[in-house]
Amino acid sequence: MIGAQQVADLALAEARRLGRADETIVVITDRVDAALRWANNTMTTNGESTSRTTTIISIMRQGDSAHVGSVRSSSVDRAVIADLVASSQQAAAAAPQARDAAPPLPGGDAPADWDAPIPRTGAEVFGDVAASLARRFRGMPGGGATLFGYARHIVETTFVATSGGLRQRFTQPTGSVEINAKRDGASAWVGVNTPDFAAVPTDSMLDELTTRLSWAKRIIELPAGRYETIMPPSTVADMMIYLSWTMGGRGAQEGRTALAAPGGGTRVGETLTSLPLTLYSDPAAAGLECSPFVVTASSSERASVFDNGMTIDRVDWIRDGVINALAYPRAAAEEFDAPVAVGADNLLMTGGSESLQDMIAATERGLLLTTLWYMREVDPSVLLLTGLTRDGVYLVEDGEVTAAVNNFRFNESPLDLLRRATQAGVSEMTLPREWGDWATRAQMPSLRIPDFHMSSVSQAQ
Repeated sequence: MIGAQQVADLALAEARRLGRADETIVVITDRVDAALRWANNTMTTNGESTSRTTTIISIMRQGDSAHVGSVRSSSVDRAVIADLVASSQQAAAAAPQARDAAPPLPGGDAPADWDAPIPRTGAEVFGDVAASLARRFRGMPGGGATLFGYARHIVETTFVATSGGLRQRFTQPTGSVEINAKRDGASAWVGVNTPDFAAVPTDSMLDELTTRLSWAKRIIELPAGRYETIMPPSTVADMMIYLSWTMGGRGAQEGRTALAAPGGGTRVGETLTSLPLTLYSDPAAAGLECSPFVVTASSSERASVFDNGMTIDRVDWIRDGVINALAYPRAAAEEFDAPVAVGADNLLMTGGSESLQDMIAATERGLLLTTLWYMREVDPSVLLLTGLTRDGVYLVEDGEVTAAVNNFRFNESPLDLLRRATQAGVSEMTLPREWGDWATRAQMPSLRIPDFHMSSVSQAQ
């Protein structure tokens, strides 16, 4: 298999030879994936795989309009490059006018590591995690617990090369560990994200599972209703990530989303919460570093193929409780006279100072909601989401967790949760349970919601 850099050069040369496109963008991602699974207190499978995706984006301009063709392939055969370029140009010739057309980005020097070898990963990164698990397989404290789980490490190196001379490269490590423990009909889940598996707190994760299973020795059935609820960082991340996916400026400007203002315009500038919460994305966030430039194979309301390779900066979507920004690629920013803003592949929220333990201790009676599951959008006009609780909802009485309770279906909007939140905890690295396959890099506080809506009792176990 030839190097990604050579593929980029060959594709650009073929595009020049064919001569039908005014501009060509080549996006190549080399991926190495390692995984480890365990079930019933036994390691079951581990494996490694490598893959490559090559995307050719052809742009044909006619005056102020542009037409785009984007073709992607997972083949690593050098012979397919010419066909891929030709198909992209044919697609551009047949495409309607692109709504997000923007001028080509300027070229520049290739990054210093452009020709460096591709970093790899393998099953060896799981050594410490596996050792900790093996010790607990011989007996969890409290006895009788059965462990299930999954660890994954992905290393993706992405190259962007354009016919205008722009060159970008970034290597993204992504890792996660999820552990589920079951005993006497009770189940609990914990998870962490980790870029390099250098210091996964497996023992403390297992200790937390032991604690949660001990809470479930007493089980109480509760009816549907509104409950004071403490949402730990993982559950907050699931809600805020979905909010971030809906923060496209165009949709708000056109009145199609919950960020649209009554009567026209957007809700930017509106105070959402009295808590000093700031929700932001930042490619340089410590421990959550991600691509500092745009990479996309197709356009959406939050990103444009014309912006491939453009620098991504920190964006404060909510600042000190006020809606501060919406996502605008270059073309949309010009159309709506708004600042260019493109989100990085991470999400953070800050503004609280209490520990989760202190928030529990200050609760007279309420619920501790540890994970969310199967979330779906019900009403985009208010961003109402529904979903299920899973693997641990606990009753807090007089500052202590006293029992597990049954599962519920919930109906809540992340915007409304922020509006009603009365307390925020310290921001912590976390793994969202529902969206962890797509949005691993998150840092969130715990939130206290005085009236979280458990809309019905769920029979899910």
